[in-house]
Amino acid sequence: MANQTTVSEFFLMGVSKNRKLQILHFMVFLTIYLAALMGNLLIITTISLDYHLHTPMYFFLKNLSFLDICFISVTIPKSFINSLMNSRAISFQGCVSQLFFFLSFIETELVFLTIMAYDRYIAICNPLHYTVIVNKTACCKLACGAWLGGGVYSALNTASTFSLPFCGSLIDQFFCDIPPLLKLSCSHPHIGETVLIAFGTCVALCCFAFITVSYIHIFSAVLKIPSVEGRLKAFSTCLPHLTVVMLFLGTGIFSYMMPTSDSAPVPGGCVLFCDAPAD
Repeated sequence: MANQTTVSEFFLMGVSKNRKLQILHFMVFLTIYLAALMGNLLIITTISLDYHLHTPMYFFLKNLSFLDICFISVTIPKSFINSLMNSRAISFQGCVSQLFFFLSFIETELVFLTIMAYDRYIAICNPLHYTVIVNKTACCKLACGAWLGGGVYSALNTASTFSLPFCGSLIDQFFCDIPPLLKLSCSHPHIGETVLIAFGTCVALCCFAFITVSYIHIFSAVLKIPSVEGRLKAFSTCLPHLTVVMLFLGTGIFSYMMPTSDSAPVPGGCVLFCDAPAD
């Protein structure tokens, strides 16, 4: 506690001190960001304009595409702008906002993926009652619940994280997130933060379990369809969603469950190529 300081801004980890690599990082991330942005905007526009796509499945898909746009817009633009401007700084308020929206969108997206698994389960395993169970009112309630739940959980987590005293300002990641911020804290995390992290983990595990059980029932029902064409049609509505779930959860597990190095960050705040000469 003796080393506690008032932090007015944080410094994110950079890719390199080499100016050429910084420009390369800017161009690559800008290209990826624009491609993802255009792809999701195309999905949203197509679903909105085509009356035949005004169904619950595509309603949830449109929300998911909008979430993807928001999700990547929270972290990636700041990263490639910092590379372009040869800067690593982010204001305290900017870090708070980034963490809040990052957590909100990631939790909301997880809930939407779970809702979409439920939608496919009802459509395939209980098709006669599909229009009654998954109606317009139910879709709006589920969507509002997902957005509201993600926002409330994020607000509590963000407030709990930034209520801790900080003894440093160098975040060993290219955006503000809970684990690197907790490493900068002068004290152990409060019981409230521990409870919130445990609650979020439990929710993620419950969503994963629900999706897994739903797809077990879905595949069991699909395999009982007598015609090959019917099985392929049923699988075609599920495999894209299942692929997104695997990518979303797989990258999350890789990012948060993999062991990290205990070594301290280098003063220059670089992840790669820190020994390269600056231009």
